[in-house]
Amino acid sequence: MNNFLLLPIIIPFFFAMILMFGQKNLKYQRITTILGLLISIICAFALLFNVKENGPQTLTLGSWPVPFGITMVSDMVSALLVLTTLVITFFIVWYGFGSIGKERERFFYYPGVMFILTGVNGAFTTGDIFNLFVFFEVLLMASYLLIVLGGEKTQLRESIKYILVNVISSALFVITVAYLYSVVGTLNMADISLKIAEINQPGIVTVIAVLFLMVFGMKAAIFPLYFWLPNAYAAPPIPVLALFGALLTKVGVYAIMRTYTLFFTHDLAFTHDLLLVLAILTIIAGSIGALAHFDVKQIIIYNIVIAVGVILFGVASMNEAALVGAVFYLIHDMIIKAALFMLIGIVIYITGTSNLRKMGGLMKNYPALGWFYLIAALGLAGVPPLSGFIGKLLIVQGGFQAGNTWSSIFILVSSLVVLLSVIRIFIYAFWGDQGQISNNINKQTYNIMFFPTILLVLISIFYGVGTELIVPFIDDAANLLFDSSVYTDAVLKGGE
Repeated sequence: MNNFLLLPIIIPFFFAMILMFGQKNLKYQRITTILGLLISIICAFALLFNVKENGPQTLTLGSWPVPFGITMVSDMVSALLVLTTLVITFFIVWYGFGSIGKERERFFYYPGVMFILTGVNGAFTTGDIFNLFVFFEVLLMASYLLIVLGGEKTQLRESIKYILVNVISSALFVITVAYLYSVVGTLNMADISLKIAEINQPGIVTVIAVLFLMVFGMKAAIFPLYFWLPNAYAAPPIPVLALFGALLTKVGVYAIMRTYTLFFTHDLAFTHDLLLVLAILTIIAGSIGALAHFDVKQIIIYNIVIAVGVILFGVASMNEAALVGAVFYLIHDMIIKAALFMLIGIVIYITGTSNLRKMGGLMKNYPALGWFYLIAALGLAGVPPLSGFIGKLLIVQGGFQAGNTWSSIFILVSSLVVLLSVIRIFIYAFWGDQGQISNNINKQTYNIMFFPTILLVLISIFYGVGTELIVPFIDDAANLLFDSSVYTDAVLKGGE
């Protein structure tokens, strides 16, 4: 039964391979991708409830004894993130039928999406630190394809920066893993957690912790390593941007969350205070960028940076309330960022521009789009009872409990900056005099983009309003992060 936890990784990989054939047949490509995503979502739901009922599920490949084999672990954190990833991707792929363009669809777009899912879900599920590097590389190679898909000049220019940053980051990742292995003699993450406590070399382990923070921070786009993100993410078409914005930085955030709660807990006064400072600086940097730009894509992209800082602030506070908030806010941000990128994609399709100054008056002809954008914007800013409010409130509560009074107040103030940045889009694009309108608006294309977007916004509303149904799952995830023995016992004793 434990083999079941591999299905959300294996199914997208299998479908990615069969999608390599029949590239010119759009009907085959679309139906096969949707079928693969639906099967994966069903498996992810079943896995989530299995983990809820029976606790973390583990599988060590090749019948090796733990900790010598490669271990895959599906606990509540990974099960929630895998399910969220698959659901978001389903809506983005559906949305892309109307917006990605048939030329791109015929050039390995769908295999690229499925390979990214393989890497993301694998990174969320692996219990082996070197395997985490392997799955990072899988999702990065697929992202290299998607970022250049279409071959526009901007894409090619930004892809060079994107690839360079990730190659350097990956090289540093391997070096850091080797350094860690030389000290603890194991790659199994649960075993690392126990060995770090035994070796009693806090100085060396702290250096390794900082190196891992640099590696994962570059992938998560924390200050000052976020420089590559705004232009790189703005280059590809909107469905690819939505996929990147919702998923890729979150894998880096998850990696920090996992390592800094599982085994880098020996020197909280240094490692977690450093993480706290970087989280605050990340929020400041993101806030400046979000307010400075008049390009709708850049405004939402800089809000990714702000959200990364907020989640990592919760991780740095390292108490139960903050970790519940961090997990809740992480899933909220994945959903709401995908919805917002899809919404601004529709706005760009209607107006033919991403420049706010050229927009205006869309509320007259597209009222539903305007009001759904406003709901998503308020959700991002954390206005109650929408989903951003609960997560941020718990993170701030955890910050106060940890004695981080001023920085917790700062998190609350940053919500006003987020609100201001996204409400600017609402005011400029939907109110005032009629702005620029594209001559190539097709009603059918608009509907194909509109319906999946609205459904995703409704899911984000349910995530906030239906919190009571979701909190038991989030609590389990946060308890596992807060008490690392739950994870280590599941892996080391469950695998015997």
